[in-house]
Amino acid sequence: MKKTFRLVISCPDRIGIVAAVSQFLNERKGSITEASHHTDQESKWFFMRHEIDAESLSVDVATFREEFAPIAEEFEMNWYVKDSEALPKVMLLATKESHCLNDIMHRWHTGELNCEIVGVIANHESLRSMVEWYNIPYYCIPVPKEDKMPAFHQIEKCIDEARADTIVLARYMQIFPEFLCQKYQHKVINIHHSFLPSFIGAKPYHQAAVRGVKLIGATCHYVTADLDAGPIIEQDVIRVRHSHTATDMVRLGKDIEKLVLSRGLRYHLEDRVIVHGNKTIVFAD
Repeated sequence: MKKTFRLVISCPDRIGIVAAVSQFLNERKGSITEASHHTDQESKWFFMRHEIDAESLSVDVATFREEFAPIAEEFEMNWYVKDSEALPKVMLLATKESHCLNDIMHRWHTGELNCEIVGVIANHESLRSMVEWYNIPYYCIPVPKEDKMPAFHQIEKCIDEARADTIVLARYMQIFPEFLCQKYQHKVINIHHSFLPSFIGAKPYHQAAVRGVKLIGATCHYVTADLDAGPIIEQDVIRVRHSHTATDMVRLGKDIEKLVLSRGLRYHLEDRVIVHGNKTIVFAD
């Protein structure tokens, strides 16, 4: 992949933002390879994502940050710029279900997901052989019902020692405690086996079967202290019939879960997601 700098901005909407950014890049010979803009008309908030050919620029990423800072201050920007070659470090969490975990590892193994998987944390041993086939470290941390906090502190230590900047709950069937949600805000990605906000909590496919729905889906979202209520990154659905049982829906739903989680993770890794309140702006490719 060609090396780029990704410039991501959100700020109050006003005239001159795009012009100021364009002039800044032009003065440094920057060639824009991808540009995305959006204004939220209700909040009057502006969002931008640019990919710039790194080889075309006359400055490195550190100098870019330093020289762009006055423009960011003038327009009250929340912003960052990243080098596409600085691979995000991803920690995966799982329980016993293997479909989402295996799909992510396969996509990473084949180069579809541009990241470094630093480990898999699970509360059971059943997935160890599959994970270690990929030469990925496997950490089994049981979570006893009587007192879960020591396990979550151990998980926190494992994440921090690996310097993971993205945590993916690949069907990890434990509720993340509030202190971890706050510490890793907008860094923990979950796949919920339902088209949220319908059918939150446990056994959503069984809930859907009872309701006689004609569509089932999956939702990839950031984890917050409010269960299954974090900002949504990606969703998709599949049609079902009256003859489908809850077991059929589970089988069909697994295909959607894998697709939605991998898409949502890729958008996050490529800095295509901007969180605004409890909503997201997703500049999908």
